[in-house]
This record gives sequence, structure tokens and C-alpha cells, in this order.
Amino acid sequence: MIRVVIVDDDPMVRTGLRLILGGEPDLDLAGEAGDGKQAMDVIRDLRPDVVLMDIRMPEQDGLVTTELLLSRPAPPRILVLTTFDADDLVLRALRLGAHGFLLKDAPPPKMIEAVRAVARGEPVLSPSVARQVIAAATGGHEPRRPRALAELAVLTEREREVAIEVARGGSNADIAASLSVSVATVKANITRIFAKLGTDNRVHVAMKVRDAGLL
Repeated sequence: MIRVVIVDDDPMVRTGLRLILGGEPDLDLAGEAGDGKQAMDVIRDLRPDVVLMDIRMPEQDGLVTTELLLSRPAPPRILVLTTFDADDLVLRALRLGAHGFLLKDAPPPKMIEAVRAVARGEPVLSPSVARQVIAAATGGHEPRRPRALAELAVLTEREREVAIEVARGGSNADIAASLSVSVATVKANITRIFAKLGTDNRVHVAMKVRDAGLL
């Protein structure tokens, strides 16, 4: 059972998320909060596995709350809820260590799978958010092909295929289905990609792929 806490200042959003997630047998909607300060107490008391975190909230926003939560021992996994106009905030949340990013209007099946994936320890970045984050992080400049291609040259052909799918925002299960391999194979390839590129973050891999012009 995956214990989930919803943090959003909009009651309608919280209601919608309850309706989407509440019928799943493996998801326990343990509680909710309307702002970051309230969330700190709720999460301390309920100890959820996953927190669905809005960024823009009164009193204490989602960025401050995420930073405070991740500084605690054994913190929950943070799945940030974002919108198309929040590029800079998403980048800041990424730097703070958020585990995933999801658009508030994502289809219910995608939202449910995102919660499960984050609970399993798989970072989540929806394709549309991935495009925004990569574009914002690279300042909209032309891909820096020579350097990026040289860095990606250390990857095997299979690792490069996996890296491209990561850049497209696919989960481990999505990538496995696309490449007709097992999820375990995908995980092993991602571990090797991280080691070879000197990173532990999917977005950084995606940025390299974009710079190389492979998307």
C-alpha cells in the first residue's frame, strides 16, 4: 500500500485528485493540506510514501516545503504538480531534489502510474514538462552538438536508445515497452548511463540528448 498526501491550496484540485487516486486498491490517501505550513505537520504525523506537491501556495510555497521535507531523515518522495507557466519553478524544484513532475491536467492513468513509479523510486517527468524544462535550462540556444555528442559517445547503442527514450519523458515501463526489453534491463541501462555521464538525474541525461540533436 502506497500512502499518499495531497498538498494544494485549491480545494477543487484536491477533490479531483482524491477522485482519481481514491479508487486504486494500492493507493491509500492518508491526508491532505492546503498550504506548505500545514503540510509539514500533516506529513510529519502521517509519514506518507509520496507527496503530491503544488508549487504555488500561500503561507509557504511548494519549493520551501519541498526543501524542508527533503532535509528531514527518511523523507517522502515528492511528486510536484505543475502547469505550463511554471518552467523556472520546476527547474528550482529539480535542483532541490524533487522526484517527479506532473502536469495538473495529466490524464488520470498517467497520474496514477506516476504516483506508483515515484513510490518505486523511479523519477517521473512527463514529456511535455520535460520539453519545457530542457528548453528553459538550455536557454533556448541551438544544441551544442560537438560537446554533447562526444559525451554521449561513451554509451553503447542500447544505452543511447534508452537515453533518447528518457529524454522523451518515458517511465521505465514505457521505455521497456518501446524497446521490447524488460524493465530490469532498462533500469540496468539507466544505471550505466548515469555512471558514464557522471549524473544521477534523468533531466540531465535529457539535456545531453537534446544538445546532441538526437530528439
